[in-house]
Amino acid sequence: MGEALARLRSAGDPYTPTSGNRGYHVVRYELDLDYAIDRNGLSATARLTVVATEELSRFSLDLAALRVTRAQVDGVDAKRTHGSGKLTLTPRNPIAAGAEFTVLVRYAGTPRPVRSHWGEIGWEELEDGVIVASQPCGASSWFPCNDHPSDKAAYRISVTAASAYTVVAPGELVSRTARASRTTWVYEQREPMAAYLATVQIGRYQRLAVDARVAASAVPVVAHLPRDLTADFRHDFAEQVDMLACFERAFGPYPFESYGVVVTDDELEIPLEAQGMSVFGRNHVDGVGGSERLIAHELAHQWFGNSLTIGAWRDIWLHEGFACYAEWLWSEQSGAETADACARAHYAVLRRAPQDIVVGDPGPADMFDDRVYKRGAIALHAVRLLLGDDAFFDLLRDWVATFRFATVSTEDFVRTADRHAPEPIESLLDAWLFREALPPFPTR
Repeated sequence: MGEALARLRSAGDPYTPTSGNRGYHVVRYELDLDYAIDRNGLSATARLTVVATEELSRFSLDLAALRVTRAQVDGVDAKRTHGSGKLTLTPRNPIAAGAEFTVLVRYAGTPRPVRSHWGEIGWEELEDGVIVASQPCGASSWFPCNDHPSDKAAYRISVTAASAYTVVAPGELVSRTARASRTTWVYEQREPMAAYLATVQIGRYQRLAVDARVAASAVPVVAHLPRDLTADFRHDFAEQVDMLACFERAFGPYPFESYGVVVTDDELEIPLEAQGMSVFGRNHVDGVGGSERLIAHELAHQWFGNSLTIGAWRDIWLHEGFACYAEWLWSEQSGAETADACARAHYAVLRRAPQDIVVGDPGPADMFDDRVYKRGAIALHAVRLLLGDDAFFDLLRDWVATFRFATVSTEDFVRTADRHAPEPIESLLDAWLFREALPPFPTR
């Protein structure tokens, strides 16, 4: 393989070195999926609108073990090779830098999760349905894509499945058409979305909408869940709209048109976020509010992770540290422990933990380590104590507004924070994010 092709076949991220591709930016995905639930059979067409960022004589897409039956560039069949998770296309004529072009891929097969350093991720069969959870690099398990968080695009996702099942995907449901025993669901996600946040959830779900008269926010909130969990769900998720209002005050307006929750009939180890929605297992609905912290955490990811998305996985604390701190803000707002008390409690745990992680660049093995979450959150608490509440929340709203729907880095956050701080905060964040030793607990 030539050096130029090797460069195009990787986004250059050391955390996910075989995922993502250089040389182009995907503007829009249009995915048409026909899925047979009884045999886990997928027949699909993906149409991509793409802009070349350099001249391309060939380029690659991420696509796992599905069978490609046709590939075209600008309506003309392209030479293709497919292996090791990459679909490489050679168009009839080179594509000029800056040119917009279209890619069509027809494919089929049995979708399954891809194996990764973090276990199996992506398209997964449930006992009676489907869950798709692709963070950080599992999107290729079900569609050809540029599977890296730095490349965000608009999506139209159409799924045809047996009519007994409900299909949920990111964005707004724009049509639902039943023909005989099968129904086609079409969702439009207009705001740009990273490939790992694209999802399809299929199950025998009922739909619950929050009564707008009692909602504290104007954002529509809808849930899909097994019918037998209705009463426990209404109890456990009763404060979700108040969480939404709390976070809007702290971070600024909710970034998407609506917010959805899916509760699978299966148990899940952890809840999962997708763009505009969160996914919980039935074990997270216990009727006594046992998952309140997790409900707040996943909701906060709509701002931190989905609207503002890291451009490199080393900056994962910008997702998880912020979502963890949002848990503490909700605790404070709801009359439970203050954020300061939460920070102190978790600091005590961190003191007993190994001091061998660099939160601002933890490495792929530790990117989901709980220390990234908690130490990242305490770093934000340190900034809050330095700035004071008014300036701190001004900073958060500025951060969210400035980088709305964009990709972000730790350097971006430092520059934004410096606009609100009486002194540069780089040294403060350096101690919390880029030194293994745990700093003293922050003081005012």
